[in-house]
Amino acid sequence: MNFALFSEHGTGVDLCLFDAKDPKREERYRLVECTEHVWHCFVPGLEAGQLYGFRVHGPHRPQQGARFNSFKLLLDPYARAIAGTMKAGQSVYGYPHDGTADCDLKRNAHDSAQAVPRAVVVADTFDWGGVQPPRRRLADSVIYEVHVKGFSKLTPHLPEPVRGTYAGLGSEWAIDYFTTLGVTAVELLPIHHFISEPFLAERGLANYWGYNSIGFFAPHAAYASSGAVGAQVTEFKQMVKNLHAAGIEVILDVVYNHTAEGNQLGPTLAFRGLDNAAYYRLDPKDPRYYRDYTGCGNTLNTNHPRVLQLILDSLRYWVTEMHVDGFRFDLTSALARDAHAFDRGSGFLDLLQQDPVLSRVKLIAEPWDLAEGGYQVGGFPVNWSEWNGKYRDCMRGYWKGDAGLIGEFASRLTGSSDLYQHGGRRPYASINFITAHDGFTLADLVSYNEKHNEANQEGNRDGESHNRSWNCGVEGETDDAEINTLRRRQRRNFLSTLLLSQGVPMLTAGDEYGRSQRGNNNTYCQDNALSWLRWTRAPEEQQLELFTRGLIALRRKHPIFRRTKFFHGRKIRGAKVKDILWLNDSGREMTGGDWTSPHFRALGVVFVGFASDVCDAHGAPVQDDTFMLLFNAHHGPVKFVLAGQRQVRWELLIDTREEAGLLPSPLFFASGDELELIGFSLCALRLTRGSEEQARSASWKPRKK
Repeated sequence: MNFALFSEHGTGVDLCLFDAKDPKREERYRLVECTEHVWHCFVPGLEAGQLYGFRVHGPHRPQQGARFNSFKLLLDPYARAIAGTMKAGQSVYGYPHDGTADCDLKRNAHDSAQAVPRAVVVADTFDWGGVQPPRRRLADSVIYEVHVKGFSKLTPHLPEPVRGTYAGLGSEWAIDYFTTLGVTAVELLPIHHFISEPFLAERGLANYWGYNSIGFFAPHAAYASSGAVGAQVTEFKQMVKNLHAAGIEVILDVVYNHTAEGNQLGPTLAFRGLDNAAYYRLDPKDPRYYRDYTGCGNTLNTNHPRVLQLILDSLRYWVTEMHVDGFRFDLTSALARDAHAFDRGSGFLDLLQQDPVLSRVKLIAEPWDLAEGGYQVGGFPVNWSEWNGKYRDCMRGYWKGDAGLIGEFASRLTGSSDLYQHGGRRPYASINFITAHDGFTLADLVSYNEKHNEANQEGNRDGESHNRSWNCGVEGETDDAEINTLRRRQRRNFLSTLLLSQGVPMLTAGDEYGRSQRGNNNTYCQDNALSWLRWTRAPEEQQLELFTRGLIALRRKHPIFRRTKFFHGRKIRGAKVKDILWLNDSGREMTGGDWTSPHFRALGVVFVGFASDVCDAHGAPVQDDTFMLLFNAHHGPVKFVLAGQRQVRWELLIDTREEAGLLPSPLFFASGDELELIGFSLCALRLTRGSEEQARSASWKPRKK
């Protein structure tokens, strides 16, 4: 085995080998070769499964940013697997952990080898059996954000040892669920090896989400069903292989913006002891402290070439060796900062755009961090897609009846051209979502006005307080039939809007049936049934799942809902009809006054079928059906007059006032008919007779009733 470790300011490095049968036995080898700050050596005769770590010698001057301490066993940043967990105690800290003022300025001489994880040598062998990644267009994707453990932990359909593991997520049962639901990609909450924050262990809690990475190449060991050292690598690959064979892509939620070592009072596990001043952004005025753009205590220093290399090497490894299809980057703005400010031309963004491997996979930004100027929705380069936080906020506000949103609602529904078109980007730059792991579930969004995070033991101070949620009249669970009916309708409204919007929909696992977290909008430390998916479901939950399947199937069947170009509101070449038509409730085209009225909460839109920009195998445009969508976010009913000439006929496909949502039998309307939408409801109609030109005509006279 070759071993190599970057440490620019270290004065010496020891390679430490451990015997799996005798964990306390440690052999140390001083690395004498150092090339361009990379310490390296070759050790013959080692095999897969070998446990190892490093100790780095150097100055301990925290006021200058140097925190070397050779009493601390350190992980290899390039470790392919990690074994063991961090044990609470003095030894894991580089300073005397006694709570006294300036305690971090002193060096702790307790050896940490028996209290910290160890790196594992892994054999890079796996038979992919010719299975290739699906390589689906992002525009055609329906993303399912899911937690590896939480998805299958409670299922009765798998053997107990397989539940909550990579094997569980890649099982035939799980794949059948994904394909029946209709999703095309699973976006996995962090699977890079992570540890729980010490303060959580003190409360009897554990990190569940996984946004506390310590190994950027290593799959999290606890998600493997096999107890064998290093088996998590093979099990992860098998999961990917199985998903790919079923046509399902794998996107990783990755956390390169910070590490599990926290601030100056955190444990010393890897980077802090390897070379604190190189790996982390330090406060230039007082290097004892970290620049914290993440809210997690530290920020990785992507301005250092070796740290940037580490991140890109990690990303390429997950693509070339683990065969994943893309990445969602947590707090991406923190990765793209120069000395302080966000930089659209940063080295991190530039390198990903030109990298021959990474430029070909799906790159999704969480386009913000927690520091000044960090909110960058719409600000990323052309090869990036983004979690569209403005879409989430607008749709939440609109469906709870907020005034003055009709214009923004129209923009968000049609791909957010105001955010993305100016930079040469397409509708699929917008990853649309109503909920995500962080925040209320869909069921809780319509059941709670306030967060209820008491179980986190932080006095309900954690989590977002401004959720744009509406409890429909009562906080939390209720026996009021009218309120429960409204809540179910609101869930159908949100799901319909999400899956019929231009852009790429992301569905949070469990929202398809109405999973609740009882008002907790920050379950990062709830590794229990509060966060896990249930598989015994009530009839109304089964009905919502069927509705979600139907919506995804409708989207998949009709390319008009997943265009790769923005609508322009102009006449289509060779036709007399615009590609899109916005209507008020009288069936007339919206005017400037309509758009600016604070009282408008009802809107209609016609997506013209042969405006579809999808082409067949010969390059000829594919003509799709024409659809009319009607939205009513008023508390009371609104009667829409259906536009078009007399010979036009519309089929009602979706009416969210109905518990099933999707109509079981055809229901037809002619132009000029009135269609009443009750308060907080949505309808979708398909043109079944007459031309698009006739459908967009406003020359009819309302039919007398």
